[in-house]
Amino acid sequence: MSSCVSQGDRLVATAGAVAISRCAARIAIVLVAASLSCVVSSRDARAAQEPRANAPSWFSTPFGIVYKKHSRETVAYGVKHAPGTIVVNTRERYLYFVLGGGQAMRYTIGVGREGHAFSGVSTISAKREWPDWSPTPNIKKREPHLPNHMKGGADNPLGARALYLGSTMYRIHGTNEPWKIGDAVSSGCIRLTNDDIIDLYDRARIGSTVIVQR
Repeated sequence: MSSCVSQGDRLVATAGAVAISRCAARIAIVLVAASLSCVVSSRDARAAQEPRANAPSWFSTPFGIVYKKHSRETVAYGVKHAPGTIVVNTRERYLYFVLGGGQAMRYTIGVGREGHAFSGVSTISAKREWPDWSPTPNIKKREPHLPNHMKGGADNPLGARALYLGSTMYRIHGTNEPWKIGDAVSSGCIRLTNDDIIDLYDRARIGSTVIVQR
């Protein structure tokens, strides 16, 4: 009888140990999953906080504004578009002029503020050197100090060159504030430094496709 009780106790003890072991395993799995989730979330948060390589950086001095310049460069480009196509990625703040052969010329750009950015597909309908500029009624409402019309020149917000998109008011153009390139500050147009817009202007042709992505 004593032997039977002892064996029964051992069976109960063994079953209890197995149950505890399974419970501990489940807890361990939950803890590992939670830990991995925290690692992923932390990594995503760090990625969101890391500044873009082409983010603007500048400061004022008594002698003028000192700012970081972003050089245009030829990069690998695997998306298939006809050579001469312009692709604007407003989120990345890059404009790509497709060269063909898996390559594109990449420029850092300034884009429209939230609610003012253009997106879609258009074509270059006109090209202007040192274009005149007339602010729209909405711009005048926000900035009433602006003149009704401004002749082309170094102080003109359109800068050295402008490529006009279809029949819209949107343009790809230069700037008189190159330190803001890489930011979202315009009223919807795409800005490049004057040096870059002159380079793009010489490459682009009227009728070329322009794809603006958000």
